[in-house]
Amino acid sequence: MAVSSAFVACPKLETLLNHHKLETPLGRALPSNNRSRRGLIQRARCELSASDSAPNAANISALEQLKNSAADRYTKERSSIVVIGLSIHTAPVEMREKLAIPEAEWPRAIAELCGLNHIEEAAVLSTCNRMEIYVLALSQHRGVKEVTEWMSKTSGIPVSEICQHRFLLYNKDATQHIFEVSAGLDSLVLGEGQILAQVKQVVKVGQGVNGFGRNISGLFKHAITVGKRVRTETNIAAGAVSVSSAAVELALMKLPESSHASARMLIIGAGKMGKLVIKHLVAKGCTRMVVVNRSEERVIAIREEIPGVEILYRPLDEMLASAAEADVVFTSTASETPLFLKEHVESLPPACPEIGGVRLFVDISVPRNVGSCVNEVDTARVYNVDDLKEVVAANKEDRLRKAMEAQTIIAEESNQFEAWRDSLETVPTIKKLRAYAERIRMAELEKCMSKMGDDINKKTTRAVDDLSRGIVNRFLHGPMQHLRCDGSDSRTLSETLENMHALNRI
Repeated sequence: MAVSSAFVACPKLETLLNHHKLETPLGRALPSNNRSRRGLIQRARCELSASDSAPNAANISALEQLKNSAADRYTKERSSIVVIGLSIHTAPVEMREKLAIPEAEWPRAIAELCGLNHIEEAAVLSTCNRMEIYVLALSQHRGVKEVTEWMSKTSGIPVSEICQHRFLLYNKDATQHIFEVSAGLDSLVLGEGQILAQVKQVVKVGQGVNGFGRNISGLFKHAITVGKRVRTETNIAAGAVSVSSAAVELALMKLPESSHASARMLIIGAGKMGKLVIKHLVAKGCTRMVVVNRSEERVIAIREEIPGVEILYRPLDEMLASAAEADVVFTSTASETPLFLKEHVESLPPACPEIGGVRLFVDISVPRNVGSCVNEVDTARVYNVDDLKEVVAANKEDRLRKAMEAQTIIAEESNQFEAWRDSLETVPTIKKLRAYAERIRMAELEKCMSKMGDDINKKTTRAVDDLSRGIVNRFLHGPMQHLRCDGSDSRTLSETLENMHALNRI
């Protein structure tokens, strides 16, 4: 534990704080108020000045108590899992797109977050619908403050504005939240599978990143298990749609039913989202569409995967010309700047009279590909990911029933995860016990070898060493078994923690 900056002004004081054995004399507790602590600091400094070579007992006592106080501030309670997030439910897309962190930058973000004073582990879940940061924090209050300031610094959004739209969840609530997210319960479209893939990607990217530690990685891995189990054991995925499917449904809701078969469809971007839009359009009966993409290879692959459908390719420099010939434009690219602004759309001819002469732009990208200013054009309407709520509202009753089934599973899995976290508390005790036994073994082995003289051969030396290890391992086997627990049985876990506390006292 690093000492407080208040102690570092005097190098010798810092040295004593960091290197003296920590034993509180006579069991005296360090005063908890700041004035008393300052008094101890001043007293220690004065006594150091008076006697550089040999600090007296009172001086050492004061320093030891001071160090104990600093060390105990966060060790009395275990670190907290905290989520600081903004989602489609709490923040507008204009804010989320500024906070969005590309997948390639997640390792850098984790490293920066773990560089904060009160953050031990971190993970970033950044999608079109949410920007959530999961951390293991030494202090809840300070950790939240540091992460919020970091988010402000990286996005350019004032802290006060982030605080208005963020949500904060701690420990069990944070665990339940990521489990619900992974299960698709927090998505606009119930049970959509894309979010589970995104949670898996967090784990994949986090592998080998120092700050993606045991607690946070364990949380996300368990969330993947929950997401799979909920989809397997409930009907939550039956009839559920992804964001791209909801985008297609929204477009068709806005078009006259008679024009569904004849409306001219344009998809800009042939990545994962664009490919899903194409598949859902085909499922709705669309047999002809135009795809604008940077390269033709992906479009050819999609065309081969979906035979019997006319999929025409256009290069990116023909985007505006293609939009002029389309009634509905879907955008799903990774561009960080808008592809369509008011001045671009104003010059386009009106859409077909059959759909009312109004061209629809359905933008499922974050950051957005279509500027909100396009809505100022009389012959255009823009819809983004926030507008997909309209599609979801149609299935509310069925959604609630399936969510209740899923919540039973999530509650069970949350208890298992919390029990697993509790079981981690025994790990340091196990290490300490084994290290303590090893020190005794080595000391006794050294005494034995010295008594046996210098002419002992290697075979005998190895045999004595193996004998000592075997005896220690046999003695440790029982205590170790009573300290190991996978967290699956609450009674066993309780007994394990009691054993751990008893051993620590001894």
